[in-house]
Amino acid sequence: MSNLKIYNTLARDKQTFVPMEAGKARMYVCGMTIYDYCHIGHARMMMAFDVIYRWLQASGYEVNYVRNITDIEDKIIRRAVENGETISQLTTRFTRYMDEDTGALGILPATHVPRATAYVPQMLDLIGKLEERGLAYQAEDGDVNYAVRNFPNYGKLSGKSLDDLRAGERVDVNTGKRDPLDFVLWKSAKESEPEEVKWDSKWGKGRPGWHIECSAMACALLGEQFDIHGGGADLQFPHHENEIAQSEGAFGHPMVNYWVHNGFVRLDNEKMSKSLGNFFTIREVLKKFDAEVIRFFILRAHYRSPLNYSDVHLDDARVALTRMYTALAEVAGDGAALDWSEAYAVRFAASMDDDFNTPLAIAALFDLVTEVNRSKSAVLARQLKGLAGVLGLLERAPQQFLQGAVGDAEQAGEAAIAQAIAARGAAKKARDFALSDQIRADLLAAGIILEDKPDGSTNWRRA
Repeated sequence: MSNLKIYNTLARDKQTFVPMEAGKARMYVCGMTIYDYCHIGHARMMMAFDVIYRWLQASGYEVNYVRNITDIEDKIIRRAVENGETISQLTTRFTRYMDEDTGALGILPATHVPRATAYVPQMLDLIGKLEERGLAYQAEDGDVNYAVRNFPNYGKLSGKSLDDLRAGERVDVNTGKRDPLDFVLWKSAKESEPEEVKWDSKWGKGRPGWHIECSAMACALLGEQFDIHGGGADLQFPHHENEIAQSEGAFGHPMVNYWVHNGFVRLDNEKMSKSLGNFFTIREVLKKFDAEVIRFFILRAHYRSPLNYSDVHLDDARVALTRMYTALAEVAGDGAALDWSEAYAVRFAASMDDDFNTPLAIAALFDLVTEVNRSKSAVLARQLKGLAGVLGLLERAPQQFLQGAVGDAEQAGEAAIAQAIAARGAAKKARDFALSDQIRADLLAAGIILEDKPDGSTNWRRA
């Protein structure tokens, strides 16, 4: 039996992971709506499921990982019209930017990255099944809507009852609907909209609603029922609730066995989002911080917990990562394969098997750093590099990372300067005096003067 336990939002508890097919795992994650640059909140979501993907693979599973791209949606249409370009021009450009950003952060490509516009026929088939089962109807305005009250289990994921929803704020007052809670499956074409967002259907020209897109793509690539469905906590309702209504309404059996949701990135105690305008794009943050530092900063928090963004926290992450790389700079690994029976590896694996608990896994890595520094063991250095690599960390040559802060020292804070000094110290211990001298010279050029003390420590001051 698997040791892996996953917090299932639907069950509201950690459950042992039992895949539908032995040795294989099928996972769908709601990806980006492509009309702008990705921000750190998006990075956190993609990083959370990148780690889950990596750990499933490390645990021996053959993983079919689908992360979609929403390339047809109201915001996309509006932005393309504002820019005077086609939908495909806009979405192609921002898909490229997203791939550049995720690549920089070490986020692995999914097995499949379907674009919604390529699956419209499957969406129409699914809507047709819902209509046959009395769960979809065409309203007077031409839209095809889902009849929420005809699906008995609506609200089971979010824990919301229909009566609570009727009394709440998330009610669409569109009078073309039989019930304000009904949601759109197929949007009737508007004359003002570009022709490229109009598809033929038996209900007339139109385009799919957002929720039906994921149900259709997931079914097409993973089947009517699969193991894991993930996304940000904000998608739990209404998006994932509506996916359940669509897929289970159409096929008559459960859609997903484990629902997984990551927590928000917060800035000044508010969720980071485009709608609030309180976000930093990945590109903006990459201008100030090394990509691996950003990755490490995100992984130090459990994927389900809030993540508080600040430059101070990123500086702290840089110092911590520097300590890890410095240990490897001083003690090279023995080149052998990772030993999963070794004590630190057992502890690391137990942490990851406990709902992908990266903070505990990283704590094990830091205890390993301490032991590498004490023992100078090449075996433990190999374990450190191998285990960190499972999380997408410590994959560069130590000197490459440690030199990274030198060029930025002029405008950087104390953390970057400390990183550069650590790199120089590691170079001296390795008797690479040319590199040590170069780092001192680079720091001096950046206005940082070093003073070596008799006890081996180094002080610094700005010129």
